[in-house]
Amino acid sequence: MAGSKGRRRFGNVRRLPSGRFQARYIGPDGLERKAPHTFDTERQAAKWLTVVESEIIKGEWAAPESGEIKLEVYGRKWIAERKLQPRSRENYEDLFRLHICPHLGVLALGAIKPQTIRTWRRTLLDGGTTEPQAVKAYSLLRAILNTAVKEDELIRQNPCRIPGYDRYHTPERPVAAVAQVLALAEQMPARFSALVIVAAFSGLRWGELAALRRSDVDLTAGKVRVPRKLAALRNRMEFGQPKSVASNRTVALPATARTALAEHLAEYVGEEPDALVFTGDKGAVLRSGNFRRAVGWAAALKAAGMPAGFHFHDLRHTGNNLAAATGASTRDLMHRMGHASMRAALIYQHANSERDREIADGMNRRIAKQVKRAAAPAKDMDKSAKQKSTRGGRAKRPARETGSDGTAGATGTPMARKIKDA
Repeated sequence: MAGSKGRRRFGNVRRLPSGRFQARYIGPDGLERKAPHTFDTERQAAKWLTVVESEIIKGEWAAPESGEIKLEVYGRKWIAERKLQPRSRENYEDLFRLHICPHLGVLALGAIKPQTIRTWRRTLLDGGTTEPQAVKAYSLLRAILNTAVKEDELIRQNPCRIPGYDRYHTPERPVAAVAQVLALAEQMPARFSALVIVAAFSGLRWGELAALRRSDVDLTAGKVRVPRKLAALRNRMEFGQPKSVASNRTVALPATARTALAEHLAEYVGEEPDALVFTGDKGAVLRSGNFRRAVGWAAALKAAGMPAGFHFHDLRHTGNNLAAATGASTRDLMHRMGHASMRAALIYQHANSERDREIADGMNRRIAKQVKRAAAPAKDMDKSAKQKSTRGGRAKRPARETGSDGTAGATGTPMARKIKDA
């Protein structure tokens, strides 16, 4: 249509028998498309074609029919084709089936707008869905629609771009003291005592502990390898790769955990290299639900003086906090915890109040030391003035000297005396 005199460079406009005007154009895919509606005037149709041409030039054009794909179809296909751990796949399927599909599944991708997302989220929360679950569902939907925008180019913008919808307040989990961990281990049946101690002082996750084999333990070096994890799926238990590449690691054990593990291996674990280290009473793989019932978890927590609602996973926080308190670097903590990102490691570093108190106490000792050092010249001058006074001479008022630490005139103040005497 381009190049001929009197004709448009892009697309064409024709008058219909009804007297209205229709706009048509050839898209980047070589197919002819029509405007979704007709126009009152030829000028209006020409303006519409100008907008479409601009979108093509800027790379923002998408086939109009592409946005008509239903979310239910696209979302299920997205989950099926994604490279995911089995447990993650099941979690995604459940989130999509329970929280996304019933409300948005019948909508075309192009029909989902930010207002649609706001209404959907409010409906979830009003219907009893917890905020953490709503956040997880929103994050999954955003990931699905990101693919529709960036990779498949089915829609122009992701409607899941609402600030704050991908976050929720997480209450700080309790951290057990060392004495509490040891007391809890005492409350366990003998075959599970080492499990509690190793969990607390190694920082390994439940699935990593349940998947440990004798060949993964090096008692001489005091280390354990984490080459796999055990995942509880809907209908089966499955050994698989660790949570991430960073989770495949080797962790050094403190002596307390090494001793407990050595005794456990001698008493409860077969000699075969592939023998599981931690199992149930009958040698079966560990399941978290069965474990809690077998050990009387709630009663054991109460007897050990642990806070109500304490989870087995919370034991991991004890070891991570202890590691952070040693002054371990962020990279060291990331390796020990099996995290690929710095976020969790920084949380343990920043939240370690015991270490922060040690730092504050150390600062206080340095402050007092420098104040005492600065006070020494002032004492000497006062002594000299008193000696002159006893000889009948008129003592000059000692000058306010500046100490080497910058405490000019501060050595005789009540606050300085308080610091010096502390």
